[in-house]
Amino acid sequence: MSDQPTEWAIEVWTDPKTGKAPFETWLNSVDQYDQAVAIKVLEKVVQPLGIDVCSTEWGKALGAGLYEIRIRTSLHSAETWGASDPGPAEDPKENRTVLLRIFTTFHGSKVVLLFNAYNKGKDPSEKRQQKEIKKARKHLKAWKEETRQ
Repeated sequence: MSDQPTEWAIEVWTDPKTGKAPFETWLNSVDQYDQAVAIKVLEKVVQPLGIDVCSTEWGKALGAGLYEIRIRTSLHSAETWGASDPGPAEDPKENRTVLLRIFTTFHGSKVVLLFNAYNKGKDPSEKRQQKEIKKARKHLKAWKEETRQ
């Protein structure tokens, strides 16, 4: 029997200089529905798939160890992802699609490390996307320096 965990562990990066966790700050700032969708995708899609999420529509490698979790779904779809016949949502409010991005890296013994995120649906501009990726690269660099990765 292997000592490898079957699912990936989700961890949130904390900036050692500020003591703040950008992903956590973002998650606490968005509405409850967006929070629920993000958490459900992390639990139902990212945790079981890990880095293999990048071979699906849910993930994208951005280079140099940085990855993007691409959420374009509703709460109902996230909750029922992978089900053979999920049926419709009982509550129509669970059908609202959100467009979110979470920046991460994968390391060690199946660890997903979350850096930052943003609501792409509220600001779909290329300028904002590049700003968020730049921020994530800065976080990745700080983490690598801190852990000597």
